[in-house]
Amino acid sequence: MTTSTSARTSTSIGNRGETVNPASPAIDTDGVTALLERGRTLATPVLRAAVNRLAPPMDTVAAYHFGWIDAEGHPTTGDSGKAVRPALALLSAEAAGAAPEVGIPGAVAVELVHNFSLLHDDLMDGDEQRRHRDTVWKVHGPAQAILVGDALFALANEILLELGTVDAGRATRRLTQASRKLIDGQAQDISYEHRERVTVEECLEMEGNKTGALLACAVSIGAVLGGADDRTADTLEKYGYHLGLAFQAIDDLLGIWGDPDATGKQTWSDLRQRKKSLPVVAALAAGGEASERLARILAADAKKSESEIADFTEEEFASRAALIEEAGGREWTSQEARRQHTTAIAALDEIEMPEKVRAELVALADFVVVRKR
Repeated sequence: MTTSTSARTSTSIGNRGETVNPASPAIDTDGVTALLERGRTLATPVLRAAVNRLAPPMDTVAAYHFGWIDAEGHPTTGDSGKAVRPALALLSAEAAGAAPEVGIPGAVAVELVHNFSLLHDDLMDGDEQRRHRDTVWKVHGPAQAILVGDALFALANEILLELGTVDAGRATRRLTQASRKLIDGQAQDISYEHRERVTVEECLEMEGNKTGALLACAVSIGAVLGGADDRTADTLEKYGYHLGLAFQAIDDLLGIWGDPDATGKQTWSDLRQRKKSLPVVAALAAGGEASERLARILAADAKKSESEIADFTEEEFASRAALIEEAGGREWTSQEARRQHTTAIAALDEIEMPEKVRAELVALADFVVVRKR
């Protein structure tokens, strides 16, 4: 893949926190909210029961991570995430003609793997904030973050295999394959931080592994549990994979230009971590004066220590973000999110499913490309 001409022309798409252009789809906010809430409502009791199996103090550390308690152990109504993956797993079951409840074990398993990755990613990336509060490693220490993450990963497979059916075995195989790809993606992400140049193709491969694979699993696992054949599951995975790439493209935009009050992370968070995210990679591949200036600055940054980067002023990070935008990285990434969104929606036409379910999958995809956190 080569960088499109849109990456060679700077086109402003809004102020900090705005990540999509005016052509973005209008979403059924109430409908999407209801889908997310249904996923959260049906999956959370089973998720809590799974976490309660963990030995102390891992059970309370996990409960803190999910936002069910505060650092002192008091119950809270904190933000536990968007619940996109559970919503997709329940819709997946319905796409195969089963009741949404059939997808609950899959929804919980995928959510456990997702949160395993968050616990480890936060530690590896040095992120101190998630969902507007301190991350687990910051509060409970790195050892607990590692152990609880490992425990959640083991629980995910346990939840599925306890069903004892052939379809549960098929679902577990898809989850373990997605988990391996997710880990591959995280390893690629870390290695790219220390490279001067990363191609757009490499970045998309990494993000397809790190984000696309698990979303693909989420939107197929309920169907598999409902007895769907491999063709149906594979097609749903295709939708989920491209939706994951759209999701990650928006995350990459938020990682630089997102409003900290909405994202719960520091300003310029990906620039602070020297991540080779899509806007950066596209800007470096674009050519031109701004691209060349950015390349020189980032090459110099790569030789600096973490403490030196931490001492950067807001203006220094802002100047790097401005160069990325001037080189076209911001606009290219926004357009890539829209392209991946379109590809995801097109996949839904390849199989039969209830029209209501198709419309709801489209609405969730629209939500992904217009979200601001």
